[in-house]
Amino acid sequence: MVMNAGTAGGMTGPILIWGAGAIGGTLGAAFIRAGHAVTFVDSDVGHVKAINAEGLRIVGPILQDTVKAPAFLPTALAGRFERIFLCVKAHHTRGAATALLPHLADHGCVVSAQNGLNELTIAEIVGKERTIGCFVNFGADYLEPGVVHYSGHGAVVIGELDGKRTPRIEELHRLMQDFEPKAVLTDNIWGFLWGKMIYGALLFATALTDDAIADVFADRRYRPVLAAVGLEVGAVAKANGVRAEAFDGFDPSAFAPGSPTAATDRSFDEMVVHNRRSAKSHTGIWRDLAIRKRKTEVDAQIFPIVEIGRKLGIATPLTARTVEMIHEIEDGKRQLVLSNLDELAEAMPSTPASAR
Repeated sequence: MVMNAGTAGGMTGPILIWGAGAIGGTLGAAFIRAGHAVTFVDSDVGHVKAINAEGLRIVGPILQDTVKAPAFLPTALAGRFERIFLCVKAHHTRGAATALLPHLADHGCVVSAQNGLNELTIAEIVGKERTIGCFVNFGADYLEPGVVHYSGHGAVVIGELDGKRTPRIEELHRLMQDFEPKAVLTDNIWGFLWGKMIYGALLFATALTDDAIADVFADRRYRPVLAAVGLEVGAVAKANGVRAEAFDGFDPSAFAPGSPTAATDRSFDEMVVHNRRSAKSHTGIWRDLAIRKRKTEVDAQIFPIVEIGRKLGIATPLTARTVEMIHEIEDGKRQLVLSNLDELAEAMPSTPASAR
């Protein structure tokens, strides 16, 4: 492995993708197609072997291609890199950030291409000054060793944690445009991350069922409980001093305290339209539960909302109950059925978060 020397003129050397699954595989393939050198790291032995033997195959309605790049298990990697994209599941962030630290160049950075507020954990390990905020909302799934399904375009946003416009963030923004030409450079990355937290809580609620995302959002019987979930997270975000940002037809202001029902209903209609356009009908959460039979990111993604809310004096009973029900499905104690949303509704407080 060639050591990255780094120059004043910009970041050099291969891009390291740590986690070559749905997000990392799709990003890495785009970077390779754009002419960048990429190295993959993944903890799945079969996936690493397949990439090295046959390349990484991208399938789906947007792109059909096979790209070639070296892939390593974490323990087999050598060298240091200036650009590391961390693309693992949220609950693996701490372990992955610790493992990649020896491979991060002194003036390098880690880009958190994940779901959740993982930048907080990464910054704790590698340093805030070496952590880059990133928001992704495109559709992708890991199918099998060496194969990733890229199913739908979505928002891609990048920014410095402190909102500053720096040469490195401009360079990284140009890199992200090699994947998504509409990629956004923002001075409010936390606003996008919290906006996705609101949306993510809604997606976890849909994953309590066996139904498609769009079908659940379109079912007016369950909009009141879903809206209440979103309003809980919106209340925590506002109390935390965050101005949540809109993306892909999702308007987080529709789930802010005091938001009128008509605005929330309109947001659900727009989310239905966006999700019907995607070939990805179900969430990665659902796929973990129904297909891969493994733990989800629930503790790392939405349980922090409960903890932050508690510190701020804001109750989040629906978010907490969603976490419990996801755990029950993980443990085989609950089935994926639409009636789970009826049960979730039983946890709705008499005074909604929007009125507090």
